[in-house]
Parts: sequence; C-alpha cells; structure tokens
Amino acid sequence: MKIIIDSDIPYIRGVFEPIADVIYKKGKEINHSDVRDCDAMIIRTRTNCNAELLDNSNVKFIGTATIGFDHIDIKYCESKGIKVATAAGCNAMGVVHYILAALIELKKVSHFSTIGIIGVGNVGGALQTTLTNLGFNVICNDPPRNENDPNFINISIDELLIKSDLITIHTPLTREGQYPTYEMVNDEFLGKMGKGKILINASRGEVVKDDALLSAIENGIISQAVIDVWQGEPNINSNLCEKAFISTPHIAGYSMQGKANGTAMMVKALTEYFEIKGYNDWYPQNVVMPNKSSEISLQEIEDKMPICYDIKADCQSLKNDISQFEELRNNYNYRNEFF
Repeated sequence: MKIIIDSDIPYIRGVFEPIADVIYKKGKEINHSDVRDCDAMIIRTRTNCNAELLDNSNVKFIGTATIGFDHIDIKYCESKGIKVATAAGCNAMGVVHYILAALIELKKVSHFSTIGIIGVGNVGGALQTTLTNLGFNVICNDPPRNENDPNFINISIDELLIKSDLITIHTPLTREGQYPTYEMVNDEFLGKMGKGKILINASRGEVVKDDALLSAIENGIISQAVIDVWQGEPNINSNLCEKAFISTPHIAGYSMQGKANGTAMMVKALTEYFEIKGYNDWYPQNVVMPNKSSEISLQEIEDKMPICYDIKADCQSLKNDISQFEELRNNYNYRNEFF
C-alpha cells in the first residue's frame, strides 16, 4: 500500500509507516506523477484533486484534513469510485476561540449588540451556542439547515444584514446549486447594510468579493473587517489586508486540538475504508482536550484570552509582510483551546 501525505499535516508522521509506503510532500507540489501509483492521499486545501491530477492513477481514497472540500472535484471522484473523506467539524471550537479573540479586540473600538451568523453548520452552530451562552443577541441565516431542521430559527439575509451590528460568515464555498456562496458578499450584499457594520470572514476566501469589501470599507459601510480567508491565497489583496482591522493568514481553526482532531479523523477514515485494524482509537499523544463547559463567562474569556492567544500578533505578522502568507500558515504555532 502506498500513501502520499501533505507534509504540513501535523501529528501524522510515523502513523502509517508500519503498514504502508508513505511519501510526504508539500500539498501544492503534489502532481500526477506522485499520485499515479498511490492507493490513498491525505491532503489539505493546497492540493487540487481533479482529473488533471488523478486520471489514470491508482488512487482509491482521498482524505482532506480540513472542513472545506472545494479543492476536490467531488463529481469526478464519484465517477471514478474514489472515496472522499473530510474532517468536517474538527476545528469548530478553534474557530470559535478565534472569533472570540477578535470580538475582544473589536470591543475596544466598536459597539455591537446583535451578531448575525451566516452559515450555521459545525462551526457556525458551535459559535451560535457559545455566543448565546455568553449573553449575546444572536440571529442566524442558513437556508439549507432551515429546510432540514424544524427547530432552527432562520431569518432572511436582508433582515440579518439590517438588524445585525456584526456579521460573521461560516458558509462552505459552493458555486452551484440553490444556494451558491461564491462571491456572495458582493456590492449588492453590502449595499443592503446600513453604514458602520462589522464583518468577519473565517469561512472561505472566495465567499467575499475583495473589491466590493474594500470599497465598502473605504465608504464606511463596513467600519471594521476581520479577515482570515482570502481570494487568491496565498497571493492576497495588499490593500484589503492593510485596511482590515484584523488580517490573519487562514489560521482561524489552527488550534492544537483542532489539528489533532482533523488528523485523527483522517487516520480513522483511511483505516476503516481499507479495513485496517488497530487504528480506531488513535489520537496524537500529548494533545490534551480542554474541559468543555457552558459555564464560562465572557469576563473569564477576556481574562484568559491574552494568555492563550494574541490575535493582534498574528495580524501584525501578516501585515508586516504579506509575501510570508504561506510560511506563516505552514509554520504556525498552534494555540491551545481553553474551554
């Protein structure tokens, strides 16, 4: 058995060596020659899995240690009988911690009482629960969930944009179907807001049209922007990076626990697919899960956050040199979740 693995996936070296020939390579450098005789791939978002990469290969399994999967041509994989596994939900609380760190900084310069969440899946749902428990007024928009969850309270995009002081986006990236999200945040979307709104994007970069957001910031429609994901990564818009209140290099979910969860989910998915025993309970050593509690207060979070995570330092590192986007992301010092 032969497996190719993105060399920037943490905690995975040595796991499969007892049972397979393992190759590690930078995700963006993986090519057709590499995968031709591989049985399986474990990747991140930097590897585009499509016909160009996979035609006439031996690949039977693709696992992406990420929640997003727009880098994988799902229809092609289905047509070729290739199993695709994702790590949906693995870093939900890591993103929640990131959003809370951003809110703490935003509170120093802005006022917001109503938070609108667009996209209420694994990440957005965890954020909704956390913010509600902390006493924020939270309203939500997620049409697909609304169709399948009778208990979900959904409001229209237009109503959310008007009523929210702060909007945070947690949708997948979709280009087709009934609810496409590609460049959803465009001139029309932003024009429905009143002036002075706050926007956070920690979903996918292509959900936001850069030029439209930049114009909205310059015209005061958006008073503050927090951006973790970007169009054209790693070659991001320098003007938008500079004008955003917080700019970070796609690391919102980069907690130690989130990364460990993603890797563990890939180990489990691959070994189950190939019916390899002895891996179901595998989890990285020395990664401690935090004590989950809904009792924590906003004040406790504000007290602990500076010790656990300095979001402004991440911002400054990127703004100092945007050409280092990929290096900052790949060499990130994973932070610990503390609740």
